[in-house]
Amino acid sequence: MSRYVIDPPPVVAIPVEGGGAFPVRRIYCVGRNYADHAREMGGDPDREAPFFFSKPRDAAVCADEIPYPPATRDLHHEVELVLALKSGGADIPVEQAMAHVYGAAVGVDLTRRDLQAQAKKAGRPWTTAKGFDGSAPMGPIRPGAVPERGEVTLSVDGETRQAGDLDQMVWRSGEIIAHLSRLFRLEAGDLVFTGTPAGVGAVEAGQKIEARIADLPPLAFTLSAR
Repeated sequence: MSRYVIDPPPVVAIPVEGGGAFPVRRIYCVGRNYADHAREMGGDPDREAPFFFSKPRDAAVCADEIPYPPATRDLHHEVELVLALKSGGADIPVEQAMAHVYGAAVGVDLTRRDLQAQAKKAGRPWTTAKGFDGSAPMGPIRPGAVPERGEVTLSVDGETRQAGDLDQMVWRSGEIIAHLSRLFRLEAGDLVFTGTPAGVGAVEAGQKIEARIADLPPLAFTLSAR
């Protein structure tokens, strides 16, 4: 192989509970995967098949402070269960899907909602709304079994904004992986954000966001002004 003409980009990694770090390859996200959230966003959870979007791998961050992004006046929070894959493949059967999961974490899909609304109206991609720097904050990954039920909550400055349960997911974790693997060849290092319950809303610079899911390590960060 020829020598690199520029320095290779650094490895993006998320801490693992108990030590070590999980290197990130790709970030996939499933939209409208909780019935109440699908309805609040104008969808029909009883009829819609899962749909997906992605974020760049360096959107994943684990930090106490995350800068409030530019070009928005309407930044929204969306707490999500995140699956971390240790292996992958194509056309994975549902009954084999969870065998590819290394562990799980709490994540927040930060969204520039005003840019998303503009993109939807114009029939354009969501990249500027979903894929900006620091748009996928995460807590440490817990290796092992992934919870199938348990509380999903997010608070802003101590006020609860989102409250749901993992058993309200329209598509379960294994089903999401199986669907994804029909569209992309999944690999070790992939992260899958599995959707958010109702109650998404705006956050401002200086506010503290705390997210919890079942017994996973919690996530907390403050939005700092640029």
